Amino acid sequence: MPSALPRKDFFDLPEGVIYLDGNSLGPLPRGAEARVGQVLRQEWGQQLIKAWNTAGWMAMPARVGDRIARLIGAPAGSVATGDTLSIKVYQALAAALRMAPGRRVVLSDTGNFPSDLYMAQGLIGTIGKGHELRLAEPEAVIDAITDEVAVVMLTHVDYRTGRLHDMEAITRAAHDAGAVMIWDLAHSAGALPLEIAASEAEFAVGCSYKYLNGGPGAPAFIYARPDIIDHVQPALAGWLGHDAPFAMELGYRPAMSTERLRVGTPPIVQLAILDHALDAWEGVDMGDLRAASIRLSERFITEVESRCPQLRLASPRDPQARGSQVSFAFDEGYAAMQALIARGVIGDFRTPDIMRFGFTPLYLEESDVVRAAEIIGEVMTEGLWQDPKYQVRARVT
Repeated sequence: MPSALPRKDFFDLPEGVIYLDGNSLGPLPRGAEARVGQVLRQEWGQQLIKAWNTAGWMAMPARVGDRIARLIGAPAGSVATGDTLSIKVYQALAAALRMAPGRRVVLSDTGNFPSDLYMAQGLIGTIGKGHELRLAEPEAVIDAITDEVAVVMLTHVDYRTGRLHDMEAITRAAHDAGAVMIWDLAHSAGALPLEIAASEAEFAVGCSYKYLNGGPGAPAFIYARPDIIDHVQPALAGWLGHDAPFAMELGYRPAMSTERLRVGTPPIVQLAILDHALDAWEGVDMGDLRAASIRLSERFITEVESRCPQLRLASPRDPQARGSQVSFAFDEGYAAMQALIARGVIGDFRTPDIMRFGFTPLYLEESDVVRAAEIIGEVMTEGLWQDPKYQVRARVT
């Protein structure tokens, strides 16, 4: 496989489209349809239930987990795949709270993805032991880590602005205060170099349908630090997290690895797509990817700001302080984004006024960025967003 970026030949991108929304849903990898066809026809169709053994279905969650582990700086055997990101957040938080039984505060920030906060609220209500979800402003997280805090739970890259937390510093502060650390890597995995093991965080979770290009509904992943896994008590004691599922024991006995954090039957078709999508990462140096991402995003900011004084940069100016996305604020951002999409530049909108653009060097190059900025300039200068049809809000923004 070629090692140079971009790798556009790996992806089936529509003609005439500049795709700047891979931070929300990655594009279709070429060959994914053939891989699905193989699963359906040769494996399920011909091997039927035997495929759990003969086609390696039962081992697939761990094998795919190891491929993701390389991208997040984790050792083999420390990442389990399956279920959804919200389920993995719930699992990690429930386990973390059991590791800090004398404390009652879950600390997060106001920039965290709402679903993570919803899961924390639901878990706290289910436990019913007086836990509190406390939110700090992103810049004030370290100062908010006190000896009351049981768990610090943060999303590494802010989904709205791309603001990047200092993983090493915050994890160290959490541990110095005696708290457990959970990182959500949904907007980080596949976007920038990560060293989750070196950070010494206890848990990390993430999805695989953004920068990892696993497709809509692709399974999530969860990392647990290897030295604590024997002490992790799964709140969701699923059949496939059992040490010997087919012993059919009436009592739960957790697997002696991160596999204990599996819950339900693995989504084989989706895992097969994700497994195929991860081929695009073979031979890719994450440092090179990060450098390319910064070059693209810096050029984009320069080009857009020179054309669109109406737009205000909502992302950190310093490229080292943001992930692989750039956000601009505009009061009519939703309508402006719809006008852009209609002209082949696909980004997305986040309330109340954020126009969000993701940069994926696997399939983007500088000419794409410049052309996208030109189209944004046309939309803003000519007021094309004022067309009434762009004011009507769809269910998904």
